[in-house]
Amino acid sequence: MDKIFHAAGSRGTANHGWLNANFSFSFANYFDPNKTNFGLLRVLNDDYVKSGMGFGTHPHKDMEIISIPLQGAIRHKDSMEHTAVIEKGEVQVMSAGTGVEHSEFNSSTEELNMLQIWIFPDRIGHEPRYDQKNYSKQLDAGELVTVVAPMGHDDENALKIHQNAFLSIQKTEAGRNIEYNLSNKANGVYIFMIEGDSEIDDLKLSKRDAAGIWNTPKINVDVKNESMVLFIEVPMN
Repeated sequence: MDKIFHAAGSRGTANHGWLNANFSFSFANYFDPNKTNFGLLRVLNDDYVKSGMGFGTHPHKDMEIISIPLQGAIRHKDSMEHTAVIEKGEVQVMSAGTGVEHSEFNSSTEELNMLQIWIFPDRIGHEPRYDQKNYSKQLDAGELVTVVAPMGHDDENALKIHQNAFLSIQKTEAGRNIEYNLSNKANGVYIFMIEGDSEIDDLKLSKRDAAGIWNTPKINVDVKNESMVLFIEVPMN
């Protein structure tokens, strides 16, 4: 098993007044040569957006983009004529493919906290697509929920992207052990502690800490108190 540890406080930051952003990997004006990606995971941003503010219309191309609101709601609009509101408990996916423009604003009266995740696609030139789904009931049940899976995967519950990648989330009480089994030996898992505390072998993870782990068929996470854990499984090359 190979692993790296990224403390929450080691992330890059940017404060624009309306936006307070935390970057797990190099992004915008933040650059760390040792933190450019984890395998095919390119971006994990932890954004706080003031009410009524957001990201105006801008383009993307050839990237699989996943948004997860943790507090508040996202108002989405794109050039594929989708308009939607994504609330806490929901997950949104957008395959930028040959090119798409979109905007994302905080549609609630409270501060929006959202995770934005970018994963490289399996090839360039896919047709752009959009989807979203509510996982509140499954997450509240306390089991590991796969919210994103590859196109063609037999998990009908998961949203699909153009990459051999999986996103899974578990909300759990203290004292639980989460066993995560990798789908492919060539993949690794980036584990992000949304809330709570846990241990993985000799690594101790607290709120917003992360660990990248590869060269292992499974991972055991010992949950120390009430927690919410995000698993991002991606090919390592």
